[in-house]
Amino acid sequence: MKGKLIVLLPFLGSYLLAAGISFWAFSHRTMSQMVQPVQEKQKIARAKAQFSGPRDQECPLNGEFFTKAQKDIWSKRRPLVVMIENHREARPQSGLSRADIVYEAVAEGGITRFMGVYYCRATESAPRSYDVGPVRSARTYFLDWASEYSRYPLYNHVGGANCSAPPGGRCTSDPRVQALEQIDRYGWLAPKHHCDMNQFALGYHQCRREPERDGHSRATEHTMYCSTQALWQLADKRGLSSWDENYFRPWHFKNDQPAKPPEMKAVSFYFWPGYDAYQVRWQYDPAGNDYLRENGGKPHIDFLTKKQLTAKVVILQFVRQIGPVDEHKHMLYGTIGRGKAVILQDGRIIKGTWRKPARQKRTIFYDQNGREIKLNRGQIWIEALPLGTKVNYES
Repeated sequence: MKGKLIVLLPFLGSYLLAAGISFWAFSHRTMSQMVQPVQEKQKIARAKAQFSGPRDQECPLNGEFFTKAQKDIWSKRRPLVVMIENHREARPQSGLSRADIVYEAVAEGGITRFMGVYYCRATESAPRSYDVGPVRSARTYFLDWASEYSRYPLYNHVGGANCSAPPGGRCTSDPRVQALEQIDRYGWLAPKHHCDMNQFALGYHQCRREPERDGHSRATEHTMYCSTQALWQLADKRGLSSWDENYFRPWHFKNDQPAKPPEMKAVSFYFWPGYDAYQVRWQYDPAGNDYLRENGGKPHIDFLTKKQLTAKVVILQFVRQIGPVDEHKHMLYGTIGRGKAVILQDGRIIKGTWRKPARQKRTIFYDQNGREIKLNRGQIWIEALPLGTKVNYES
């Protein structure tokens, strides 16, 4: 018996050691899970106290008013544009409500993708450190819109459409859709500028995978989340804190002037007919003089706030659709040139046009008399719809 006890002692010690480590790891993880939300709430409370005061500083992107303390923050950095997916497995997304402007267009296969432009709203603390996502890949037409905000915009994405050539083989993608090659040609990868923020070249501090962010397991491609604050910190290290506002052409803004009664209750449309999961409906809310977004037949909720997404202005920009143009089913959309547009604000329907003469020029929206339309102050959504898209107006 004594001999057996001597033999078992090493195993017993190992067991106790492993159990102790497991208990410590579990306790540490549990404690971290308990402490982190408290720390985040304290951080948000401090930020709100810091930003108390008159909101009299106009955001150059969407005309919304913020405090002087917030302007002091955004004036030391340039806009950050982030690719966020809209696959059903990606929902609910994080951080769309914190963007100043959101673009939406089809990526491929009828599945839409968003590009959020972050600048003024993102000065306020987010409930999570990794506050935007799921982040996905670059597409060429989104590069055209990103180019409106800076010669060298901070562009966050996870890879992108590219040559797709096997070793020693030919490219399998159409040259017109090769976004990664275009990023290189635009100089966004040059050491002097290095504004491109492809997740493949970033560290864990900027972006990480969270496969069970909302308690449900997701496929890997739907799990990348990034930190706006860490991305701006990286830009600062690269010497990209300043922003050439003389390059940026702001839109014209106005205060709310709600129609009484409103001309419409809601507007809805499909990007591609029959793709119910990507149907969009914007319902006008007279109480806030804004629009509530539905995504695939359900209220579109931001994971961070648990609230339905809203916009002060919704712009339907009708663009020429080409494609699929290759075996990867890549699409092309005519973002440069001119076309028809519908601007929804104040419960009104304003039919007009859009013009964008070149990649680095601003898209401007005009009424039927050729005058530039003044937009309401607040978050703006731009829906890039294929020509001929049927739009249903509910009166």
